[in-house]
Amino acid sequence: MNRQIRRLGVAILVCYLALFLQLNRIQVLDAADLNNNPYNSRRAQREYNRPRGQILTSDGAVLARSEPFDGEFFTRRRVYPENQLFAHITGFFSFNYGLTGVERQYDEDLSGQSFSVQVNSLQDILIANRENVGNVTLTLRKDLQAAARDALGNQQGSVVLLDPRTGEILALWSWPSFDPNLLSSADRKEAQTAWALANLAEGKPLLAHAYRERYFPGSTFKLVTAGIGLQTGKVTRDNPVYDQRQSYLPPQTTKAIANFGGETCGGTLFQVLAVSCNSAFAEMGQSTIGAVDMVAGARSFGFEQDVPIDLPDAARSTFPGDLVDTPNPPKLAQASIGQNDVAATPLQIALVSAAVANHGRIMKPHVLREVRTSEGKVARTYTPEQWLAPLSEEHAATLHDAMLGVVENGTAFGLGIPGYEIGAKTGTAQLGNGLVHTWMTGFAGPPGDPQLAFAVVVLNQRVADDATGGKVAGPIARRVLQTALPLKR
Repeated sequence: MNRQIRRLGVAILVCYLALFLQLNRIQVLDAADLNNNPYNSRRAQREYNRPRGQILTSDGAVLARSEPFDGEFFTRRRVYPENQLFAHITGFFSFNYGLTGVERQYDEDLSGQSFSVQVNSLQDILIANRENVGNVTLTLRKDLQAAARDALGNQQGSVVLLDPRTGEILALWSWPSFDPNLLSSADRKEAQTAWALANLAEGKPLLAHAYRERYFPGSTFKLVTAGIGLQTGKVTRDNPVYDQRQSYLPPQTTKAIANFGGETCGGTLFQVLAVSCNSAFAEMGQSTIGAVDMVAGARSFGFEQDVPIDLPDAARSTFPGDLVDTPNPPKLAQASIGQNDVAATPLQIALVSAAVANHGRIMKPHVLREVRTSEGKVARTYTPEQWLAPLSEEHAATLHDAMLGVVENGTAFGLGIPGYEIGAKTGTAQLGNGLVHTWMTGFAGPPGDPQLAFAVVVLNQRVADDATGGKVAGPIARRVLQTALPLKR
């Protein structure tokens, strides 16, 4: 009997110790993760009534502010004056659903809890009723964001506009969008209803598609293939000269890769880029460059890497790395023209053009310009940093000239704007279901000074002769550039 009691006692002690350790693991080791979880409504409840700074654009528009509120549980509410226009950037500050976007990324600054805000607000501590918060100013402009919205209209897609020299994001628009005021409502039932409807809506309006969703990049990826060819020395301005033909048949398959509309094309790099020649670029990636350099080169442009944007949960663009260990010529040929297992965010495609515009260097994309205290004192500013350097300055200049040719006498012919130098690449990504995604990416600025890089994608267009990147995405890009270029000058 004593032995059984001892065994029972040991078992109870072991269970107690296990429970004790688990409880302490949750309370101590996992406390930070649980506290910072964006779906932790307890955290929002604790902070909902606290003072919180504003979010502003670089041209002075207020995107988020806290207002007094006479409610049963809340004395403040978060308000987003621009409604849907910046929802994917500001995110929301919700009692029910936590924090997203800039509200989450710069929560410590907005709530006045970051070191830089506290240090620069020390003199305000002794002043009665002074709210010690940080006001966050973004790199985005309201006029450019509105131009992107108006140009895209009610078509599903995204527009990205950035400064390739600094990585400053100037516009980042996706449709469909949502109204953050509804999700941040002090009326919990209203917020729950808005959340349910948004999650049921077509097109995933809560998702910031411009940097959190991947699509087949189609022929815009040919910029990457061309860049890898130049950087490895396997492709130059004059060589190889690809055969004039209607399709390319990779080894180990009977299914040829055809040119758009059954066209015949070939020639040097500048010639095949201008007309977006599938047969030439499929051969370039599969035969001229090869799997090892294609995989490494795609990574050098940012594919298969986490993009260091200062917004939460950015998606990673993909390129099939298994091609090195498991040779697959048909798959490599398809991947070289942006099909098969290649997928990219609109932001990533804009960064490819930014590399060409910025002498081969990709700067870290960012939305923060500065943080100021309640009294307007600068607490900190963002310092631009280089992320990648996929091209030498010489090879970036070559690809720069080739992209100018796409606008001057190629598939992006209608994109030109008098007085400015614009280089581009079109894309029409086949989805295999009678639909295509249409793309336009490139750079623009005064002659010899590219000040903007951009990407536009319009989703799910029906296959037709006029459903191409040049004819669908091109006019959208042109309208945005017409607004942006005079501002930069």
